[in-house]
Amino acid sequence: MEMILNFPCLCILLTMFSAIISSALNRRWARYLNTFVVTLVGILSAAVLMFTLTSGKSYVYQMGHFPAPFGNEIRFGSLEAGMALFFSVIMLLSLNGGREKIRMEIDPGKEKLYYIMINLLLSSLLALVYTNDIFTAYVFVEINTISACGMIVITEHGRTIEAATRYMIMSLLGSGLFLIGICILYDMTGHLLMEYLYTSISNIMAAGTYRIPMMVAIALIVVGLAIKSALFPFHAWLPDAYGYSTVSSAAMLSSLVSKGYIFLLIKLIYRVIGFEVFFGSRIINVLFVFGLAGMIMGSVSAIRENDIRRMISYSSVAQIGYIYMGFGLGTGAGMVASAFHILSHGATKSLLFVAAVGLTDASGGHKEFDELTGAAYRNRLAGAAFLVGALSMVGIPLFSGFISKLLFAQAAVQSQGKALAALVVLAMSTVLNAIYFMKTVIRIYTPTDKKYEVTAFGYKVSYAITLGCFILLNLLLGLFSQPITNWITQGLTILQ
Repeated sequence: MEMILNFPCLCILLTMFSAIISSALNRRWARYLNTFVVTLVGILSAAVLMFTLTSGKSYVYQMGHFPAPFGNEIRFGSLEAGMALFFSVIMLLSLNGGREKIRMEIDPGKEKLYYIMINLLLSSLLALVYTNDIFTAYVFVEINTISACGMIVITEHGRTIEAATRYMIMSLLGSGLFLIGICILYDMTGHLLMEYLYTSISNIMAAGTYRIPMMVAIALIVVGLAIKSALFPFHAWLPDAYGYSTVSSAAMLSSLVSKGYIFLLIKLIYRVIGFEVFFGSRIINVLFVFGLAGMIMGSVSAIRENDIRRMISYSSVAQIGYIYMGFGLGTGAGMVASAFHILSHGATKSLLFVAAVGLTDASGGHKEFDELTGAAYRNRLAGAAFLVGALSMVGIPLFSGFISKLLFAQAAVQSQGKALAALVVLAMSTVLNAIYFMKTVIRIYTPTDKKYEVTAFGYKVSYAITLGCFILLNLLLGLFSQPITNWITQGLTILQ
């Protein structure tokens, strides 16, 4: 048992030191080290998950064995361990599915740098999942931002440079607001560890002192993380970043980076702000409105796109809107639905990006819909995988997207005053999802006599295995949703 308690800290240190070691290796060994470390992190996270599920408790690991409030802490329960496992699995599959494209699109002299960014990204995600110190969370938020920008810009494409610049500007705005909020909290409470902050905030709100500054600090933290996770209307950088970066980068950025910020927000709601304080504030109404707007506007933008990867990117705006709509419902059921959607969207969106690159390669490298006609016949596996992802996003039974929408609908019914708006927009978004995804499916399954040069990439064994694993993961989330929602509910209960 004592050994397992060291695993979360070990995972963070492994990924950080592997980034340092990779700088001294050539690109091939940097790739091998990256694959080994991501796999090992997944194995260690699985062990921690099994341990915490069995015990039903959360654990605190003191960094350097210095007690609070002087030392730094890691805290983990079943929800944190499960998210760490999920992040490592998605990262491993995304890298494997786009491995050939990494070699083709990134200059050989910079491929090593790419794997350094991947290692730093995973270390920051793990730290956001496990840390019990709010300032440490801020530090790794910045590491996450830098690594994500590096992943976007490394292809040296004009559009990716522009997208990385946009992302950096918006991210710095979000980080600044987040840091200002932390400073205000520290000034009022004198603490950075989450449990101490929770106690101090509860006392302040109960006494009625500093209520307005406290609400300002909470609002700054929430809005800062919402900006960084591309909540509408702060999403302008997203289509280019996802649409023109390498397929592995697009899959990880859409499935992991924004979800790391969202999971940190969930932790802060339960472990710092307090569930009752957060949902008793008016901040949830703002998140609810922006979430609903994102669900509609993201889908409308996706319908208007003529580029398959940008269409998938705009779909992410809508899906992030779902998550924040769940927060805004102000119920425990809404939080469970949002947490499940992190998993559902992460598994499905990675599948769509990896499948899309097989379709475009089967169409001479073209991403426009006119050129994708019949692509599913030229690459049958990529076509079937895209079909599965599309059905999941629309919300067809058996797939994870159906469970997400069902959970959101059930949560909406339990929310007084917001049920009608949530249900109406949920129905409208589902119809819009069906329009742009089914339009794409019809296009790729429409026969054509036009000939294209088909690359061998779409038929690599590793690519096929990746798509198969993504499809299986999606089906597992859809068919075994009850144990997963029970795990999420248990994890949220012990999160505080």
